[in-house]
Amino acid sequence: MLHTSQRSLILTGFMGTGKTETGKIIAKMLNRCFFDTDDLIEKKVGFTISAIFEKFGELYFRQTETEVIKEMTKKSSVVISCGGGTTLNPLNVDMLKSGGIIVNLCASAETIYGRIKKKHTRPLLKCEDSLSTIKRILYTRKNAYKNCDFTFNTDELTASEVANSILNDVNIRKLLKI
Repeated sequence: MLHTSQRSLILTGFMGTGKTETGKIIAKMLNRCFFDTDDLIEKKVGFTISAIFEKFGELYFRQTETEVIKEMTKKSSVVISCGGGTTLNPLNVDMLKSGGIIVNLCASAETIYGRIKKKHTRPLLKCEDSLSTIKRILYTRKNAYKNCDFTFNTDELTASEVANSILNDVNIRKLLKI
């Protein structure tokens, strides 16, 4: 078991970049609890993310997401996977940075499309041309992702390889004291 600080490790990035799988692996490697904010939102509201978007809209989802982020930041020394739009709200970024390190996972639009094209539960991709939509959303979110402390590209990497890259980063090791 690795000895770690009280700082949490937060993964964010666009859908399909491997946040959840990578987060679970890192949590296991560090012997920490893992939380996925999308799962917590679904439990809190009682609907799937897709149903929340359909029934209540994106604004309601984002407000609930901020509530969940606020609850998560009360925890220390955990691994959290956040939804792809979490960093769009500067309040979320400030709350997450107050007790953690934010790692953005990124991938090319083509890689993301290849990973998620068969998943019909992605509310932002219920459209005719998903690849173009991915490119457009990535472009509009690029400044929000710059607010993260670190960025790792997950193109052509497994979740285990990404987890190892993150935990082998000298600066992250210093911040987490591992």
